[in-house]
Parts: sequence; C-alpha cells; structure tokens
Amino acid sequence: MTLDCTERGIVRRARLRMGLFVGLAVGALLGVVGVVAYAGLVRSQDRQISQELSWGVSHGVVAGPVGCNWLFRLNASRLDTGPIPAPAGFPLRPAMERVAAGAPPVTETLTANGTTYHVLTQMRGDTVVQVVFDARYQVADRRHLLMAFAVAALVGLLAAGLTGVVVGHRAVAPLAEALERQRRFVADASHELRTPIAQVHTRAQMLARRARADQGDLDRLVGTTRRLGEIVDELLLSARLAAGPSGPAREPVDLTGLVETTVATEADRAAEQDVKLVFEGPDEPLLVTGVESALRRMVAELLSNALTHTPAGGRITVTLRQPADQVELAVADTGDGFDPADGTRLFDRFHRGAGAGERRFGIGLALLREVVTGHGGTITADGRPGAGATFTVRLPAGPSPAGATRRGLLKRVTG
Repeated sequence: MTLDCTERGIVRRARLRMGLFVGLAVGALLGVVGVVAYAGLVRSQDRQISQELSWGVSHGVVAGPVGCNWLFRLNASRLDTGPIPAPAGFPLRPAMERVAAGAPPVTETLTANGTTYHVLTQMRGDTVVQVVFDARYQVADRRHLLMAFAVAALVGLLAAGLTGVVVGHRAVAPLAEALERQRRFVADASHELRTPIAQVHTRAQMLARRARADQGDLDRLVGTTRRLGEIVDELLLSARLAAGPSGPAREPVDLTGLVETTVATEADRAAEQDVKLVFEGPDEPLLVTGVESALRRMVAELLSNALTHTPAGGRITVTLRQPADQVELAVADTGDGFDPADGTRLFDRFHRGAGAGERRFGIGLALLREVVTGHGGTITADGRPGAGATFTVRLPAGPSPAGATRRGLLKRVTG
C-alpha cells in the first residue's frame, strides 16, 4: 500500500492518537487502582493503630506492653515509665498533666527518631495512662506499596504503549486502505473519462466549425468540454503525484525552457486581453528534479490564474531566478488581488474568499500546491484587493548542466 506524505501523516497521527488514548486509559485505570489500594491500606492501618492504643490504655501494664508499644503512668506526681527504655522525647509529660487536670483524652501523632509515633493519653481510674505506638512497620508497608505501584505503573504504561501501537496499527489499517482506494478510484475514473471527454470535445469543435447557426451555444459546449478535460487531467495528475515512488519517474527538467515555452503559449491569449506579459529569467537552463508534465501544468495554472484576473491594460511579470540552492519562480499581476486573509486558504480545494465574484479558487490552485509540495518545494501567495497578486514557487535546484554558463538575463515582453 502506497500513501503520499499527507496521507501518511494522517495515518500516523491517527495511530499516535489511538496509542495515546489506550495508554491514558490504562494509566488512569492503574491510577485508580493504586489510589484505592493505598487508601484501603492506610485506613486499615489507622484502624489497627487505634485498636492498639485503646487496648493499651484500658488493659496494658507498664511492665509488659505489647510489641511496638510503650506505656507510662502518672499517679499524682509519681511517673512510672516501666523497665523498658522509652524512645527519646517520651513520655509526653505536658499531655499527661493536662489530662490529669481534667482535660479529655489527647491523641497525638509525632514524627521523630526516623519513625512515626501515635500517642493516646487518657485517664484510667485515678491514674493517667499514656500509650505510645511505633508505626515504623506500617510506614514501611505504605512505602513498599508505593514502590510496588510505581514499578507496576511503569511496566503497565510500557505494556499499554506497545498495546496502543499494535491496536492503533490494526485499527487505522482500514483508514489507510480507504485512502488508497480513494486515490485509486480517482486515478481510474480520471483515466477512463479522458478518452470519451476528448472525443466529445473533438466532435463539438467539428460541429462548431461546420455550423453557422447557434454558434454561441456550440462555442459554450466546446468550452465546457475543454474544462471537463482539464478537470480530469488535474485529478489524474493529482492521483499520480500522490502515488509517490510508484508514480511517474523523476528526471532533470529545464525550468527555464519550460517557463519560456509556457509563456509563449499564453502570448496570444494575453494579446487578446490587452495584457502585457513579461518574462524575466536567465538565458541558461535552470534544472529541477521532477515530473515535466506536472511542472508544466503548475506553470500553466499560475499563468492562467493571472490572466483570468488581470483586466485589459494590466501587466503580468514572470520572474525566474536561482538564489542559492533553490529555483524561484514568481508570477506577479496587476489584477484583482485578494484578501490577505485568503493567502493560505485559497489553496484549499474549491475555496472562495469573501466577495470573490468570478475568482476561481478551485481544484487548480489546490493541485498546484500538491505539485509543488510533491517536488519538495513551497508556494506562497501575496496580494491585496485591487492591488494585484504575486505567487512565488521555490523548488530545490537540481544538478547544474555540464558546460552551462551564465550569459545574462533573458527578457521577453508579449502583448
């Protein structure tokens, strides 16, 4: 399956979006699972710690508290810390004195000595009891869960990325096939229509020459069939260029001779419209690598567009030069011009700017851009309403012809 650059870009973006969506979905799922698991663990540990503290305050003894617990008693002014050494900073004497003075039970959480302590101080009969619980193992469990979740999330995201690529490739395959079929249909339909349209055009011309009556209707029929043939040629050329490497062979093309010939071909039309047509270019070959028929169509479309929108008494200047490693072709006219806002959109198929009137921003200019980009070049359009327009094409320069020397500037004026 062969796709052009634009189509490959569409397919590639679709695959990336599909992979991204799959990755985000899996990542969000892992995040939800991780949050729920962590919250469940924390809640379970907090309940366990609360139970340990409550049991210690009610039933614990100073001489033998359960593991990870320390128990202290304050009876009047006598403080009993028991035989087990207490962590640094304990007991919390101020809390015990407040409870002894009648305050309600006090629950505190402290971080010290590299761990977290939970402390409950309350009365047991006439004695103040304070239980300290070391939560180092619970904190370690939380840390291990977070590390395990981070590793699982990393592995899951990598797996999701690979899955997304595979799913995206398979899911987007029908899109690539549809684009290929669409281009093949255009090429086939254009190819099949060329012969009957050419026959109709030839017969219409013959009728127009023979007939004396209804000459105007026959002339319009000839013009319509000619335009149909041009549209089919444009569609076929577009499909052939989009075929990429499997399309027409690329070879060195003398753009100087091609432009000069095309200008000469349009000379009669320019003279009929009282438009001065000027060609300024080097009197030597300027080579580009490409398809000669496509480049000829590009130059013809530029000139046709300029002649269509240049009134009588106007001027069209065609300039060809080679700055650095590019060949630059500019077609400037003194015609209707266009809104600068349409400078890029006028290359869209069938686009019409506001107040365009008879100005045709149809498939011709869209095909022109396809030809230019298909040859690795760029095209820009500059203009203002009523102040004319300039279309500039820049193509990569091809290999210089052997023995070519610059002999000056060729200037031809027609009209």
